[in-house]
Amino acid sequence: MSTEKPPRAARYITPEGFQRISAEHQRIWTVSRPRVVAEVEAAAALGDRSENAEYVYGKKKLRELDRRLRELSERMDTLTVIDPKPNPSGRAYFGAWVTVEHEDGTEKRYRLVGPDEFDVEAGLLSVDAPLGRALLGKRKGEVVRFLRPAGAVEVTLVRVSWKAPA
Repeated sequence: MSTEKPPRAARYITPEGFQRISAEHQRIWTVSRPRVVAEVEAAAALGDRSENAEYVYGKKKLRELDRRLRELSERMDTLTVIDPKPNPSGRAYFGAWVTVEHEDGTEKRYRLVGPDEFDVEAGLLSVDAPLGRALLGKRKGEVVRFLRPAGAVEVTLVRVSWKAPA
């Protein structure tokens, strides 16, 4: 029996998504972490560290920041940045802005993005989500059926665009 892990599938991200992750890493490294290190040093100078709540809390906060920095670094190392280009076939692919009409007639606009940058509230839909998977490769006018926990749903793909909404 082999103990090797299977190769991971490529994880794609848009340039904007990568920039958000990179900016968070930079902010923690240059602003948050130096501030907490200074607080820990000041607390350590007060004497007995075992009963010094500021010191104990500061060290805990520093560990949390270091853990987050590691997570972000590892994510950035495994991501492949893809700059989406318009598809001449009119099909919806990674990076496309899609507008769908739900069964009740409401329209919703999403951008198809990687799982590391999804934010449904902001209209960023992961290509790994059931709706995202169902939309991949579809054209304007196609009815898309997908399963969600509440059951099967049908939406109509109203528009495929490669430009961000104004």
